[in-house]
Amino acid sequence: MAKIYVNGDAQEVTLPLNISELIKNLLVENPEMVSVQVNEEFAERDDWDNIQIQEGDNVDFLYFMGGGSL
Repeated sequence: MAKIYVNGDAQEVTLPLNISELIKNLLVENPEMVSVQVNEEFAERDDWDNIQIQEGDNVDFLYFMGGGSL
């Protein structure tokens, strides 16, 4: 088991693991609308299958919300 941080919370995961697998394992809501940062760098959606998560990585799932007018 390896420890990573997801949105600031410690998680135990089994490596090897890529971003796509992590999203499935964590049952991330609306994966088609999420952006992912690994160690504060945005990961391109087309690369999710190729980016391997490492011990100690910080992974953030970000949802961009549209705003309304005032």
